[in-house]
Amino acid sequence: MIRFDEIVEKVLTYNPKADIDLLRRAYVFSAKAHKGQTRLSGEPYLSHPLEVTSLLADMKLDETTLAAGLLHDVLEDTDVSPDQLREIFGNEITRIVESVTKMSQIKFTSPEVHQAENIRKVILGMVDDLRVIFIKLADRLHNLKTLKFLPEEKQKQIARETLEIYAPIANRLGMGRIKAELEDLSFRYLYQDEYFRLLSLVEERREKAEMELKKMKKELEKLLSENHIEAKILYRIKRLYSIFDKMRKRDIEFDQVFDFMALRIITRTVKDCYTILGLIHKKWTPIPGRFRDYIALPKPNLYQALHTTIITPEKNTFEIQIRTEEMDEIAENGIAAHWKYKDDKGLKDDERVKWLRELVEIYEGQKNPKEFLRNLKSDLGSEEIYVFTPKGEVIPLPMGSTPIDFAYKIHTEIGNHCIGAKINGKFSPLKTILKSGDIVEIITSPNGRPHRSWLNIVTTSKARSNIKHWLKLKEKERSINLGKKIWEKELEKYNLKTSSIQEKEILEFLRKFRKGRFTSINDFYLAIGYGNIIVDRNFIKELFNSIKKDYKEIISPRQEKSLRKETGIKIKDEGDISIRLAKCCSPVKGEKIIGYLTKGRGLTIHSIRCSYVKKEILDSERMIEVSWDSKFSSNYLARLNIKAEDKKGVLAEIASTIANTGSNIKKAQVDTFANEKAQIKLWLEIQNIDQLNSIINELKKIKEVNEVERV
Repeated sequence: MIRFDEIVEKVLTYNPKADIDLLRRAYVFSAKAHKGQTRLSGEPYLSHPLEVTSLLADMKLDETTLAAGLLHDVLEDTDVSPDQLREIFGNEITRIVESVTKMSQIKFTSPEVHQAENIRKVILGMVDDLRVIFIKLADRLHNLKTLKFLPEEKQKQIARETLEIYAPIANRLGMGRIKAELEDLSFRYLYQDEYFRLLSLVEERREKAEMELKKMKKELEKLLSENHIEAKILYRIKRLYSIFDKMRKRDIEFDQVFDFMALRIITRTVKDCYTILGLIHKKWTPIPGRFRDYIALPKPNLYQALHTTIITPEKNTFEIQIRTEEMDEIAENGIAAHWKYKDDKGLKDDERVKWLRELVEIYEGQKNPKEFLRNLKSDLGSEEIYVFTPKGEVIPLPMGSTPIDFAYKIHTEIGNHCIGAKINGKFSPLKTILKSGDIVEIITSPNGRPHRSWLNIVTTSKARSNIKHWLKLKEKERSINLGKKIWEKELEKYNLKTSSIQEKEILEFLRKFRKGRFTSINDFYLAIGYGNIIVDRNFIKELFNSIKKDYKEIISPRQEKSLRKETGIKIKDEGDISIRLAKCCSPVKGEKIIGYLTKGRGLTIHSIRCSYVKKEILDSERMIEVSWDSKFSSNYLARLNIKAEDKKGVLAEIASTIANTGSNIKKAQVDTFANEKAQIKLWLEIQNIDQLNSIINELKKIKEVNEVERV
């Protein structure tokens, strides 16, 4: 366990005037609060806040942040109250500790919602004060170092969340050292087989690689000395997770990772950086396509360096990074490196946190934790490209972005009125995938408007959110008009007019007998247009009864058929509503489903795997929870795409396999290709998802079958 005096020594090396008395008081308070508590490792609980604070000192942060680090768990894990903390340490430290405090006490409806809400709170706190995320990242890093004491399921959950959320956040903030440690520690628990396989491959090559690196370091030192350039040279073997990630993303083998051996040259000036690059390229052969100038074009997290990969006469490849001392500090600690020079207010408009503020604004418009988490993962998980405006401004975007993403990145109104784009001076479709270096010009029109199909094209959460917001407003207008027409039409059926009942009487009835927020008559029309309220004989009868108006003479009695189709679907609030299974995804009994209310036409059941659901094309406000009726029995239609070898008897074996599972082939379509491959499309009649999964598993066992995919 690290000692408090060791932390003090670290702090005094970069801040001789630090308020050590404040740190000592925080240390003593934390020690008393956590007295008698132990971690699962058996160590005193105080070891955790000390380790967290030591990591913060490594980032050279101010004493306020360090004091909050020492105290960051006292509100959650002890009897200390915010008022007690505020009385001793003041508002600023207490506010930071409150923001960092975990939310394990709060119960949510599902683990996904719990995670989403937890992460959202971290992001909100971080936007208010960046010191919150510094402490949170240090807290997560130390927890990963003691992860072996937790159950395996919990280990994987924490490791996955770290790789998906915390490591990418550290990367976006330019905190390269923290990001690297988070990734490597998580990799060990989340991908154990791959971890130990790569570890074995690296260890086999480690001794030779270190010999080669030492040799190259000496050659570089000699080269720089001969040219009178001062520099420090470091070397390393590529990190395990970094190797794994590159192999996975580029679909390459271990031997194809050219930057397995890397050296870093840290010099004094930018001029020296380019001079060194020239000397290296003159002496050794650079590998084409492996040069990156991040000095002229910094990454969005403000990372700067020159990257090149060279090959020696002995056929060894080395990645070489060249940067100044200031660039090196920013590469290691990112935005935390600026804390010495700027206060929190001075960093509010930093490019590295603008994207977080945008995400928070998107959430405020959605109030949907799950969607917030999906957007966050999407934005964090993408590699970035750099495109240019016609005036030369650099716009960073996630890989896979289109001109529509670009338009919304520039301004919401440009996105909303976008009708076309020029890429490198040529007219291009809006669905074109942009590449680094493209010059993009957006063509707008006052009559331009977003289309729902754009949701299939865009990549960024900002574009998706703005498109959905615009569509929702227009959909709301259309649904209100539709609902009003349906209401008037239904009243006419019973010889009634809208003047037969006052608006305030309708609203009073709705507030008493219907769920939902009804503050105006438009809310009523909207509910009808969305299909949340079905206006039929029973509804009108109930409405007139509630306001004690005579309905016997005006409403003609008639026998009405139920609109419900026998689909085996259960709804919480069952009404007289038609139900149908979506043709786009053909849901099957037993799989996860969601109901979608279609304007006055009933409920459409979609599978959760449906692209319309996964890509959030459907309006979330019109979705309702549904489930399968376990007692209901019927046949469902499922579609499969099978890729196989074009060999005699394959189709017969596939048909026989399906017949043995008790299923029936309703339709089959076979296409053959010149490369002796075949694609077989099947329409199957099945009873539930278990039967379908069994069919897929059995088909995969056939030697000639290469791939089985459900459509």
